[in-house]
Amino acid sequence: MKFLRNLNKKEIVGKTCLLRVDLNIAEKEAKNSPRILGILATIEFLTNNGAKVVILSHRGRPKPVKRINPKSKILNPKEFSLKPFAKILSKLLKKPVHFIDFSKNWKEILATINGSKNNIFLLENLRFLAGEEKNDRKLAKQLARLGDFYVNDAFAVSHRNAASVSAITKFLPSYAGLLLEKEIKNLSVVMKNPKRPFVVILGGAKISDKIGLIKKFSAGERRADYFLIGGGIANNFLLAQSLPIGDSIFEESTVNFAKKMLKNKKVILPVDYAIENRKILDIGPNTIKMYSDIIKKAKTIIWNGPMGYFENPKFAKGSGEIAKAIISNKKAFSAIGGGETASIIHNSKFIIHNNIFVSTGGGAMLEYLAGKKLSGIEALK
Repeated sequence: MKFLRNLNKKEIVGKTCLLRVDLNIAEKEAKNSPRILGILATIEFLTNNGAKVVILSHRGRPKPVKRINPKSKILNPKEFSLKPFAKILSKLLKKPVHFIDFSKNWKEILATINGSKNNIFLLENLRFLAGEEKNDRKLAKQLARLGDFYVNDAFAVSHRNAASVSAITKFLPSYAGLLLEKEIKNLSVVMKNPKRPFVVILGGAKISDKIGLIKKFSAGERRADYFLIGGGIANNFLLAQSLPIGDSIFEESTVNFAKKMLKNKKVILPVDYAIENRKILDIGPNTIKMYSDIIKKAKTIIWNGPMGYFENPKFAKGSGEIAKAIISNKKAFSAIGGGETASIIHNSKFIIHNNIFVSTGGGAMLEYLAGKKLSGIEALK
């Protein structure tokens, strides 16, 4: 794999870079989003070395069209447009970012890029185009004509087979951006050489997307010393023991997996809960203390998924105290991922030290740590 940081100015100056990032975030959260803040260094590296940058991204799941046609406008709700992000990026970079929509055809878009005095451009939501999610080679080839080389700085979507993530690498010299390189470097620490005690903390609503990670760290030399379970996924373990969960959320298809995992003595379940209206909504004070004591002694930590319904302040204590315990442990290397989990860490009132790595990936982080090959990363090889 080739890395952007290894390119010198002679290889960049006067050229146009197609930069894939992930702007699939709420507009109100954009200014403080790790996904946006994380790409600024890559954009500045490119522009400082004399390159033009065309930013590529998607947002949401709009209804796609088959092709760009200037005679028939692409009609989609405004919440799917990337236009507001041009202003947001411009303020953060302190440089103008020119937005390009799909009212123009490809030749006109290329002419705009080549003829403009601006050196940073943001292309409209790629999911407006049907070929993006289909990893369509024709769309990838058309996108490739807009630039001279390609950089992937979107770890969060690198597990997706999309035209702007995978197929495009067939048509341009391709590199890993500074943020993507940082993700690979930090997550590889956990995968290759976790120091003990090694603690994996899992929460959130779904256990199904975390099964691969659980299996990866349940056996072998890199097995975890503790799995601390919370959030909705703990309910599956209660059901596996034929214990009542009232009207709490659960995944019926994963109860059998939970039964098997109960045989693993490293799996630690909550001993008390915060309950309201027949729903388990957070871990209780005894569980918080038990989990915090384990976390404080850890040398390697993975955390993905909140401990409860943290959006409601009444049920945010469990997640907040887990975050506090992790941040307080300055001797451990901690990898934290998932949008909700990352926001809990960033919204905490504690200083986040260099021993804590907050990943910009949710599903991508889980798959990478589970040992799966991510299509976007494999494409760069």
